[in-house]
Amino acid sequence: MNKEWKNKSVFISPSILAADFSCLGDEISKVLGLGADMIHFDVMDGVFVPNISLGIPVVESLRKRFDNVFFDVHLMIVEPERYVLDFVKAGGNLITFHIESTRHPHRVIESIKRSGAKVGVALNPGTPVILLKEIFDILDVVLVMSVNPGFYGQSFISSSLKKISELDVVRKENGFDFLIEVDGGLNEKNVEKVISAGANILVFGAFLFKGATAENFKAILDKIRIEDKIKSED
Repeated sequence: MNKEWKNKSVFISPSILAADFSCLGDEISKVLGLGADMIHFDVMDGVFVPNISLGIPVVESLRKRFDNVFFDVHLMIVEPERYVLDFVKAGGNLITFHIESTRHPHRVIESIKRSGAKVGVALNPGTPVILLKEIFDILDVVLVMSVNPGFYGQSFISSSLKKISELDVVRKENGFDFLIEVDGGLNEKNVEKVISAGANILVFGAFLFKGATAENFKAILDKIRIEDKIKSED
């Protein structure tokens, strides 16, 4: 995946928060076999969001089994500066933290970049794009939360499309090269609109692990690849 970074317009990043934790490795193998490009880790501390999820040992243990898979680590934690380097050491390739979670986002970004990992910043549904004005030029990814963070299985917030489009305009008008990631409530009904709005990395959770059959997901992947081809030709 490191070699392929930005060689495609659209990437699939399944969130293992919705997977069966009793056979997590097998669940990951399954979605990779279906065509996933990377694996999304939702890390929650019970403080920044009202839930507690996986942590450093899970990332580290899965890295041993999936040594060539791109790990997309999404930190929903307070004071991410205390842990970002530990997640890189555990195997994270992209470390994304929330702009709302720290007083010193620039310092966190520089720390991640020095480690050799890629860096992303996430925006909650109620957080405006303007807050990233001073750091757009040093980001690899901007993650748009299309649900309120903390739990999988929520419905897509339709106003997220406007935020994705706004980020795409900012990117094009200023020559920035960050990718736009979208996390929350993605399914066969909204995925084309999300891609058309400008999204590059699509996080599928409950839809993929709890609802979609292999055939349904393959159909979505086919749609995405068609959209990807169209975007690449623009």
